[in-house]
Amino acid sequence: MKIKFVLFNFCLLIGSFLANAQDHPLVFKGALIYPITGPAIPNGILVLAKGRIVAIGPSGTAIPADATLVDVTGKTIMPGIVDTHSHLGGPEGGDNSAALNPEVRVLDAVDPSSDGFHKALSGGITTINVMPGSGHLMSGQTIYLKMREGKKIEDLLVINEKGLYGGMKMANGINPMRGISGFPGTRAKSASMVRELFIKAREYQQKIERAGGDSSKLPERDLRMEALREVLEGKRIVHFHTHKANDILTAIRLSKEFDFRVVLHHVSEAWKVADEIAKANVPCSIINIDAPGGKLEAMNFSLRNGASLEKAGVLFGFHTDDGITDSRFLLRSAALSVREGMSRKGAMEALTINGARMLDLATRIGSLEPGKDADFLVLNGDPFSVYTHVEQTWVEGIKRFDYAVPADKAFAVGGYRVYSTERTEFHQQDEEENDNN
Repeated sequence: MKIKFVLFNFCLLIGSFLANAQDHPLVFKGALIYPITGPAIPNGILVLAKGRIVAIGPSGTAIPADATLVDVTGKTIMPGIVDTHSHLGGPEGGDNSAALNPEVRVLDAVDPSSDGFHKALSGGITTINVMPGSGHLMSGQTIYLKMREGKKIEDLLVINEKGLYGGMKMANGINPMRGISGFPGTRAKSASMVRELFIKAREYQQKIERAGGDSSKLPERDLRMEALREVLEGKRIVHFHTHKANDILTAIRLSKEFDFRVVLHHVSEAWKVADEIAKANVPCSIINIDAPGGKLEAMNFSLRNGASLEKAGVLFGFHTDDGITDSRFLLRSAALSVREGMSRKGAMEALTINGARMLDLATRIGSLEPGKDADFLVLNGDPFSVYTHVEQTWVEGIKRFDYAVPADKAFAVGGYRVYSTERTEFHQQDEEENDNN
């Protein structure tokens, strides 16, 4: 019974071999593993096959006879990061024709070949919620994507436990208050317009229920109402952009009135109303902005938001809102919250399993457990250290990023030129420099 053994040298040849070794189980041996749903495992073993996790455990865990072993001694392994709010891939939302656009799908706008997805992989992000903008009260349907390789957007879609591949983006505060025809000019008008649309959606839902399957009694098909019916039935989650404490409470009030599931995004002033958020049992997706500027309604943002929400018992995760913050540095956002009083355990959960729960994907991603997708990172140190690099990012058992490959490294360390039309030339130059060294 002979087992193949591969040293962890991250060279291009070995990387290519591993990426194509799908006919045999892969075993990562010797790393400090953070499963998230259990205690850390020193000198751990992670076994994967056919894109799924087969086993995880301490040294001595059974290894398949035909496995390829990868020595990751001294490294750190954690689940792939879940970014619950991103704008990568060029998504578009509703236009100026209306303030409420539930029928709009960013599925029809996102470019699956976008270099932004490579940037996300270099930061260890394996799943993202791509959102339309927040310049509307309701800007359209989001999409949940895996950072797989694909030519069509369908190649990247991930279906959640409700059978959907996205949520609904809503917003309040100053963003949708444009002061142009059809858009609200005040916070009160914003809420009233949302209520009016949901009342129509509830009536549409009731007509379908009364029809009892009789096609002759069904209402005329309405794409706007179809999407909102999924919201009212709890299938499609509302991802709600909101900042100020009073806007946060308005979003909660609307969700309670119409009984829809909601995740509150940004929540700059969550620390003011953390107990109210907890009482409402509403999850939050927060952003840590580490540079001055931005909008006035976020002026009371605090890096203590994470610690405040954790103390109150709120389920929350981190997001990039890329390009507001860079997808390459989402680990840093969690580290900033730890520095301001949040627990390390809570921060790791907020990067992984909590985001998965907010997207109805926790049975597939967010932790390292047998049966789940083999989405994970290999790091060269502590996840929250400024000296740590993401060395490899794996999605469903396929290596999608390798810091040792010059073309991949360029995404991790390069500037704007990496994402320009000169990218190919830049990568060739980088590879030539590495060859000369």
